[in-house]
Amino acid sequence: MVAPGSVDDDVTAERLTEVLRRGGGLDTGRVVEVGVDTSRTTLVSTIERLRLRYAGGEGPATLIRKRPRHDIAPDLADILRNEVAFYARVAPAMPAGRLPRCYGIGGAEEGPRYVLLEDLTDSHAIVSEWPVPPTLEQCERIMETYAAFHGQWWDDARLGDSIGTWLDTSGVFDRHLAEFSKRLAAFADRLGDRMSPERLSLYERLLEAAPRLLARYRTHRGLTLVHGDAHVWNALHPRDPATGTIRLIDWDGWRVDTATDDLSYMIALHWYPDRRRRLERRLLEHYHATLTAHGVERYPLSSLLDDYRLSVLWQITTPVWQASFRLTPAVWWSHLERIMLAVDDLDCRALLG
Repeated sequence: MVAPGSVDDDVTAERLTEVLRRGGGLDTGRVVEVGVDTSRTTLVSTIERLRLRYAGGEGPATLIRKRPRHDIAPDLADILRNEVAFYARVAPAMPAGRLPRCYGIGGAEEGPRYVLLEDLTDSHAIVSEWPVPPTLEQCERIMETYAAFHGQWWDDARLGDSIGTWLDTSGVFDRHLAEFSKRLAAFADRLGDRMSPERLSLYERLLEAAPRLLARYRTHRGLTLVHGDAHVWNALHPRDPATGTIRLIDWDGWRVDTATDDLSYMIALHWYPDRRRRLERRLLEHYHATLTAHGVERYPLSSLLDDYRLSVLWQITTPVWQASFRLTPAVWWSHLERIMLAVDDLDCRALLG
């Protein structure tokens, strides 16, 4: 049976039984009851905690169902496909303890409609309320987690082949830049005199310099898998640090790229100048030391700092994309102001020549 009024027709006991069996979460028996404990929306997704009851077998008592919101821009319709690809191709090659387990995909035949993930509610938590950043010690642990993830995939032979794609070999960059140019024009028109001529000029210079700036990527060296949405609230911390590890969630933006894209997104895009100026270099050095400890060679700190500056420069595009996806201005307006200050502090305009 289905708990009355709790779930939609897409999450019946019969469907969940099929999905869990395919995903290895249920060997025998079947789901006989499912209900929604809690439901909330994020910027792009709906997250539900499902409670299940079984007959003739035993499976996870609770699950997280994640599905895309349908009340935002159509451009985000494929975000679930990206996350499904991550759990299908990347997650099986990852060591235990870095991700939530994926128990299955709903509607895979017609296209994915949702993913069923391990419920970490009781064992893990977000350690700070948005937009307040975590403590320094917590940030260091997040850096260590990303260094371990990046280090595992650093220059892996599967990159661009069976894991991810090279963005410069299929016209993706050219299409991406052409589309960004259109969205920038709409963004500037929307803001009017709230977008200064100097800032608009910076965007125009970035587009002009893009072919040269992308030379770093085109080497296909010193690259790894990146999360793509690496803000600190996508890192779930164990309630008992002595027995648990940080789990990284929300993998809809993963790709092959420069590791510092994640670091600049986490720090330069989200932190105001006082905190960034005090802790940025310290955390980058901590990340680099951990990355080296995970076996990454021939990547000195100076190279990481150079990559970080370039990633910060590219991050000015993020608020434009977010605004075009109809995310709330409470997100993208503050990102715009913070990333412009970081560009000034790190003299990123010098990279434009």
